[in-house]
Amino acid sequence: MYQPPQFKSDDPALAADLMRKHAFASLISPDDAGFPFVTHLPLHLEERNGGFVLLGHCAKPNPHWRYLQARPRALVTFMGPHAYQSPKIYPDLQRVPSWVYLAVHCEVQARLVEDPAGKDALLKKLIGDHEPAYAAQWIGLGEEFQLKMLAGIVAFELEVERWSCKLKLNQHRPESHAKMKAGFAAGNDDERELAGWMDRLGLGGQ
Repeated sequence: MYQPPQFKSDDPALAADLMRKHAFASLISPDDAGFPFVTHLPLHLEERNGGFVLLGHCAKPNPHWRYLQARPRALVTFMGPHAYQSPKIYPDLQRVPSWVYLAVHCEVQARLVEDPAGKDALLKKLIGDHEPAYAAQWIGLGEEFQLKMLAGIVAFELEVERWSCKLKLNQHRPESHAKMKAGFAAGNDDERELAGWMDRLGLGGQ
């Protein structure tokens, strides 16, 4: 990911927050012909021994798990809130439109989780992220049904070897911040979230 220094964040807490709040990620691996193969999926983030681990799964017919098995190194991308940036935010006319966004990229090493108990534990973590109340229903479905469902997926742990976090919020153009944040605060969900991040980073006043 292209990283101008004004947009680069080395704060793991900010990266973790983005990955948890925008957990629907893109997992990218080379296929058998060497072409990038992409699976879109939710991932559960864990922090272990000072680093990150991502947990997820795909359907067994999806060949992605075979690519991970053959070539464990992969890329995961998370896209946070993003929005169009109008040149109207500037005090002069010699400006152009742009786009602001938050993103995290992770270089990972994959390990397959193929035993039913391991897959069940991993699924329960994903359930806990998105619908904790469903855990009781899943348990109540019975072991036979659970094993049938678990046989239809391949789970994996993705150990993050390196990560990069980009917070592109026009940090290098302070003359735009007040109008930019006011416009975002009155906008859609993504724009309001971006206004909150501007507050968090101390851009445009409180």
